[in-house]
Amino acid sequence: MNPKPVFLQPLRTIQLTLVILWLYQGLIPKILFQSPAEISIWQNMGFELALAKVLVGLSGGCEMLFGLWFLKWNRSILLHGLNIIGLAGLLLLIAFTAPLQLTAAFNPVVMNTAMLMLSVVAIQLIQQEQSKIFKQ
Repeated sequence: MNPKPVFLQPLRTIQLTLVILWLYQGLIPKILFQSPAEISIWQNMGFELALAKVLVGLSGGCEMLFGLWFLKWNRSILLHGLNIIGLAGLLLLIAFTAPLQLTAAFNPVVMNTAMLMLSVVAIQLIQQEQSKIFKQ
């Protein structure tokens, strides 16, 4: 039995899930419906309201672009590593700039941890796939 399909389907599911989540997080609360919570994070860092709104939109665009990278580099341990570091960093940023957000329902702890763990599992699958290829 060829081991490749065993790794391929879960990895594709993880990749697609991360694409959808990053696209959603960039588009909905940052570009289309600029969330007051997102704006307040930038304001808590010292930016005026008008600039904070621009930065929210720009960060949404960056998040969407980052999400699309998972389609292009679907077996990149580096990309998943950046995802892990970035999500942990964003969680720390929220902890310092808007700690009350961490107590709300569906808060960044839940979302960031789930997305971060998807990348942990993806890295494990990629490494297993690579080790099987090298053993052949």
